[in-house]
Amino acid sequence: MKHDRFLPSIPSLLDYRCPDWFRDAKFGIYLHWGVYSVAEQGEWYPRNMYIEGHPNYQYHLAHYGHPSKFGYKDMVPLWKAEKWDPDRLVSLFKAAGARYFSPCAVHHDNFDLWNSRHHAWNSVKMGPRRDITGEWRAAAQKYGLRFGVTTHAERTWSWLQTNKGADRSGPMKGVPYDGNDPRFRDFYLEPDTDTDLRHPRNAPEKWRTHWAARIKDLIDAYHPDLLYFDGAAPFLGEDNGQTGLEVIAHLYNHSLERHAGHLEAVMCTKGIGQHSTHGIYVDGIATLDLERTRLDQIREQPWQTDTSVGPWGYHAGRPYRPVRDIVHELVDIVSKNGSLLLNVPPRADGTLDAETERMLAEVGGWLEVNGEAIYETRPWVVYGRDAIRFTRKPGAVYAVLLEWPKDGTVTIPELGRQMGVGPARDVSLLGCDSALRWGQDAGDRSALRVVLPDRMPCEHAWVLRVRFAN
Repeated sequence: MKHDRFLPSIPSLLDYRCPDWFRDAKFGIYLHWGVYSVAEQGEWYPRNMYIEGHPNYQYHLAHYGHPSKFGYKDMVPLWKAEKWDPDRLVSLFKAAGARYFSPCAVHHDNFDLWNSRHHAWNSVKMGPRRDITGEWRAAAQKYGLRFGVTTHAERTWSWLQTNKGADRSGPMKGVPYDGNDPRFRDFYLEPDTDTDLRHPRNAPEKWRTHWAARIKDLIDAYHPDLLYFDGAAPFLGEDNGQTGLEVIAHLYNHSLERHAGHLEAVMCTKGIGQHSTHGIYVDGIATLDLERTRLDQIREQPWQTDTSVGPWGYHAGRPYRPVRDIVHELVDIVSKNGSLLLNVPPRADGTLDAETERMLAEVGGWLEVNGEAIYETRPWVVYGRDAIRFTRKPGAVYAVLLEWPKDGTVTIPELGRQMGVGPARDVSLLGCDSALRWGQDAGDRSALRVVLPDRMPCEHAWVLRVRFAN
């Protein structure tokens, strides 16, 4: 049954309500992978290789030649994804504790990773010659993960314009880069003076229409449970976000059609303040996404942080974050009603390096012990303090200790009787079979005091489960 409940207007889209599956999931895996992975210099390589003097430009000169002769288009055949096994990778994400999976379907580089009906530069016709998004989706369904896609092409019009330049000095001074060749305008775009790296200031109608057709095609063909813009609603300028609103409404109505009138789709957009530098942001028409940052208080509506184990796109030699930091970030975000979408970048051949696989296994091991305090939880009265975070679900409050106390005891005033929860009746440590010694003071200034066991049941963070008499 065709649905048109959502119209491409702010008042209509304010009827959006984030689905419960997302509120419960808490942890997802994300990945940047594409033609840019060939160089192993990060996902901004397609822009930076055309900026004279930039490290990516210097790398390109040394490894591929001058961008007037060997440009980004010439890297497409080099991306073969010859070792890519989506089934194995998604099984690793499942074992890592992810409940949803949202790979990048198109980045700023204007190369679609699906069988695109509106754009010839795609992974089925070129490069790997495989339907990357379709195969990811099949694997996600096999392992019971909700499937989403991230899209970044709303920035492409201005972001990719660096390919229209030329060297200003040296032996190739004035020689146009290959982006000036009119034979490749469908990939490199029409020339424009706007080279903004954030969001085009006034993209032409032809591009806006083309962008919308591609994203709607992605929605209709792959039915994502989550769609993500790398920004707010496109586009700035005279469009004033209208094209973006049309695509958001299309996602919601498509979800209603697929799910018998129930909205199952999550739309994630970025930005605080109506006119951000990345599009038009209106709180409430979608789920808030924050890049590499997080909120400092509980938010009533669900939200998401997207972050990475290190660089967004695979970058040889760059360090990764400690697993402890990732676990602590997950705990902090969940305590404030958010979810964590963690990026893991594959190499060009489609494999993850050994360090990334180790990190995923370690996160999964922590969640195997402590996932009860993460999945299907909701915020408590307060998110926490210092090195403690709280979550709750019917029948229990969880106190997540981000530091193991040196004296082996922990005092938690927030779990005293003054919080209105009544006396505690049971306190246990997840992953620990032995009973704990604990007590709860009486009176208005009471606190819960717990003596921890001699041995830690896991690494990184530890969860006390507290059940109350009422």
